[in-house]
Amino acid sequence: MLDDIITSAAKLLPSDAHAELRAQMNRSCRVTLRGGNLIGNAKNETSGVSARVYRRGVYGFSSMAECSADAVASVVRAADENARFMARRAPSPDKAPIAPIPASSIPAVAPFTDPEQKYYADFAKAIDAYIAEKYPSLASRTVVATSDSMEKILAVSDGAGGHTASPRSYMYVFLNGETTSGTPIELYTVFGGSGTYEKNFKDPASMYEEIDRLYEHLMQKREGIYPDAGEKTCILSGTLAGMLAHEAVGHTVEADLVLGGSVAAHCLGKRVASDKVSLVDFAHTAFGRPTPLPVVLDDEGTPATDAELIRDGILVGYMNSRETAAHFGMTPTGNARAWMFSDEPLIRMRNTAILPGTDKLADMIASVDDGYYLIDTNNGQADTTGEFMFGVTFGYEIRGGKLGRALLDTTISGVAFEMLKTVDMVSDTVKWDSSGFCGKKQPMPVGLGGPELRCRVMVGGK
Repeated sequence: MLDDIITSAAKLLPSDAHAELRAQMNRSCRVTLRGGNLIGNAKNETSGVSARVYRRGVYGFSSMAECSADAVASVVRAADENARFMARRAPSPDKAPIAPIPASSIPAVAPFTDPEQKYYADFAKAIDAYIAEKYPSLASRTVVATSDSMEKILAVSDGAGGHTASPRSYMYVFLNGETTSGTPIELYTVFGGSGTYEKNFKDPASMYEEIDRLYEHLMQKREGIYPDAGEKTCILSGTLAGMLAHEAVGHTVEADLVLGGSVAAHCLGKRVASDKVSLVDFAHTAFGRPTPLPVVLDDEGTPATDAELIRDGILVGYMNSRETAAHFGMTPTGNARAWMFSDEPLIRMRNTAILPGTDKLADMIASVDDGYYLIDTNNGQADTTGEFMFGVTFGYEIRGGKLGRALLDTTISGVAFEMLKTVDMVSDTVKWDSSGFCGKKQPMPVGLGGPELRCRVMVGGK
């Protein structure tokens, strides 16, 4: 755990400007087995301090890869000097101040420790041994044990401060085979979530059922077909709905990208989806339970609260920093986060999800005469116009209201704010995913989720 050299140093922050002082430590661990052979074994730790000062509409920033009292004094001094220098040359000296927030306290961080590297390797070996014994005909298999954490101590001149930590840990299982025609195919599944490796992974046997299901899907994919290309009625799984929420909608409503000209710049208060679609960026609690990756405080000292983005199909808000919240006349909700001590906070998503509806998945499938149920994805991309393209690695055709043959790899594409207007059924459950990183200038752990959606979407075919 980080030693607190920040709280006592808060007195160094300038009294006539907004200022932030942060110490941070990032840790990561990764063990990779391929075909039972150890091919990767890495552990990293990076720490340092940074300060940021806001004057006359501009920020000054400084960081140092050292956690000491001298480093703290140095970065505070340099950040203020940089802010004063920039302010003298600011093109808009009368720019509105950043949005104020009431000072408050946050829950104390729970102490945590990372297990020895051997724990990761032994657990991965147990999973690999199960797959090798039960499914020897696989073309190949890969097991990856991984964890990362961001630990921060923050002091802010006019907001909340405190000590936060966000460990998360995962196990990836990849199975590879071939279609009957000899084309390579792959499927994977992910276990884990928020918390340390010892917390999330105690008994390898608890994963066997899901691994068996993954193998069954791979065997179905061996006999799979390519979908017919064109606009089709599809049911998107919660995984794909979550990717849509994050990639194709979430980024367009980050206020810095709105100011940069995203499609959402002219959509506030307007319809962007059917009235069955609502979207929220959750902070730390969703549907009465902790979010996959809880955030209680951002790196500007704003206590994290939920950001409502779409309500019944109408765009009602953006995700903001304190600076953009002042610009748009909105309330900051704690979306400004930095990946490393040397990074400035950017507007980032936390746990972005489409809200569940009232429909049952079985009824949704039964309602489709000719279409597809799209389940898994391995990648996705979108731009600030809301145009997206996602890879689909597993799914089924639907014929006459019943699931048919499995699908081979394909894509779906469209424009989010147009495609979401076609949503006419929304399931009553939410599937969360949290193992990836968002890549907006800096990596950032995020959660994304959603229910199944019935909609019209362009399918790529072969």
